[in-house]
Amino acid sequence: MRIATYEHAGQRLVGRVSDDGLSVTAFALAPDRARLGALSLIERGDWRSLPTQGAALALQQVRLLAPLPHPRRNLFCVGRNYHEHAKELRDSVFKNNNANVAAWPIVFTKVPECVVGPYDEVQLPHGITEQVDYESELALIIGVGGKNIRKEDAMGHIFGYTIVNDVTARDVQMRHQQWDMGKSFDTFCPMGPWIVTADELDGTRTRVRGWVNGELRQDGHTQDLIFDIPTLIETCSRGITLYPGDVIATGTPAGVGMGLNPPQYLKRGDVVRVEIEGIGAIENRFA
Repeated sequence: MRIATYEHAGQRLVGRVSDDGLSVTAFALAPDRARLGALSLIERGDWRSLPTQGAALALQQVRLLAPLPHPRRNLFCVGRNYHEHAKELRDSVFKNNNANVAAWPIVFTKVPECVVGPYDEVQLPHGITEQVDYESELALIIGVGGKNIRKEDAMGHIFGYTIVNDVTARDVQMRHQQWDMGKSFDTFCPMGPWIVTADELDGTRTRVRGWVNGELRQDGHTQDLIFDIPTLIETCSRGITLYPGDVIATGTPAGVGMGLNPPQYLKRGDVVRVEIEGIGAIENRFA
């Protein structure tokens, strides 16, 4: 099932996207629950029995929002999780990290406030950074919480998958060494266009692609992750309780702007499209 959060006639709604991807029908949620977006369903154990209300609306009639407009807490993100991406930034971003890329995942966070919708503008922070980059990523959403989750059990904890662009200010990232500030500017996490539930998508076997102004820059497969999805869930839950609605972004393939020769950073008017097979695409203009 595809679950979308959207606005229509001044109201925020959460709905089921039709199989043909052309319309959406709202679930019967009170306004205070709908404000939470898809989290209102994720926190329910019986959400599949939740009735719908009203007529189906064409997607052209609504404004799609991030499926989790304000995640419950910081997003977990993984760096250096494709071998070719590790190679392209080994002498810059990853220079001071363990040379053994398979030793441990690099985990950092992005603040919830950086999340925006699948077609919203991304704001370039004037006077703060001159090196804004894109990172096309598959993100998983936890459905069943837990602590010290074993790899063998990890896939059963996933509610579904969505797309994120882990927008990054490279100069700020390098300046502070730890990455949270360079990753967390307002609007630096476009998300969407919806969540595809785990029973309809195998996140371990899908394709991640990214375009800048129509030019294909990134093309990777999640089969090539250095640390697979079960390992990431096991790692993030070691001594830390994961909750329903937590987001783990799984890393980006090679082809980021910093890794090109010469580097090509985003500028005003650029449009970045991220597409993942089995989910769809998001597309954001940088302003």
